Amino acid sequence: MRTTTAVRWAQRHFEYLTAQFVLLCLFGLLVLALTACSSSDDSADPTPSKSTTAVEAPTTTPTNTPAPAVQAEADLERVAATYTDLYFAGEGKPAYVFLSKRCKAKADPAVYEATVEQAAKDYGPDHPATDVHATVSGDMGRVSYKVKGLPKFDQEQQPWAREGGDWKYDAC
Repeated sequence: MRTTTAVRWAQRHFEYLTAQFVLLCLFGLLVLALTACSSSDDSADPTPSKSTTAVEAPTTTPTNTPAPAVQAEADLERVAATYTDLYFAGEGKPAYVFLSKRCKAKADPAVYEATVEQAAKDYGPDHPATDVHATVSGDMGRVSYKVKGLPKFDQEQQPWAREGGDWKYDAC
């Protein structure tokens, strides 16, 4: 009987140790996963730390930072798509904000809003800009895009101007 009791005790002790080992492994995996999820990417850190070495390497642009021209083109593409969405959604006041000073001088806000509202009534809101491509030279930009479902509104080299750091529709 003593042997049976000893065997049962060994089995229970083995099961206990196995369960503890499994829990320890799971905890280790959890810590590893959490460590992997927290990035040490310096681009998220607004104040990068300085190296304490005596000799510093020359400063270079990180590879994950887009070139200014590429970033300006991406910004212009996003703004042009937003403007198109607002236009076909009948959002006259918000769309008017996207007009350049030159175009605002030519377009009465009430008339412009009525035009945008009529476009929404005539065509509906589901006409996003697709295949949007922009080129930028200084504060001038050109955007080409298609209007989904309305090819007659597709644009080639539509002019945009950067005013006060913001892209404005300048095809008036």
